[in-house]
Amino acid sequence: MVESGDAVMRPETGQAAAGPEIWVRGPVTEPEARPPDPAPLAAASARRFSWVATHGGAGSTTLATVFGGHDAGRNWPRPDQGEPGSVLLVGRTHAAGLDAVSHTLDIFRRGDAPPGLDLDAIVLVADAPGRLPRQLVQRVKVIGSVIDVYRVPWVPAWRTGDLTGPPPRESAALARLTGRTP
Repeated sequence: MVESGDAVMRPETGQAAAGPEIWVRGPVTEPEARPPDPAPLAAASARRFSWVATHGGAGSTTLATVFGGHDAGRNWPRPDQGEPGSVLLVGRTHAAGLDAVSHTLDIFRRGDAPPGLDLDAIVLVADAPGRLPRQLVQRVKVIGSVIDVYRVPWVPAWRTGDLTGPPPRESAALARLTGRTP
């Protein structure tokens, strides 16, 4: 074969070779042994959450019972004592509840929350059956512009203390977040 510029020409035909010319230099040896693959990582466990009530009657105890997790009540969770540092703030959808949620959200925004806590989302529990008045819907939108908001509808059975049923269909996204499938 004769090289002509970049192409390799076959002298017998005067045409370029059909592919690259490969020359092996030296003896062919066995490929080097590859290090063993690392052991598979343990399956990730579901993330644990602390439900923190932003006001009395917010529903953190009910939500912790239905969806699982640690009920911190109106206290900050203590990660140094094994309580989950991932926080879900809970409030009702009435005006006072949304005020309390906004106030507590501002504590995180200013960096005044205890160290080791991560605010994951706001959970708003319906304060009554039916639709929210327009001014409350607007306040929920403002909160939702800052952080994820999960809504939990009015559940009549919860009012009487029956927490045995599955989570409401409307809270499927919250059930996925907490690892509790509806």
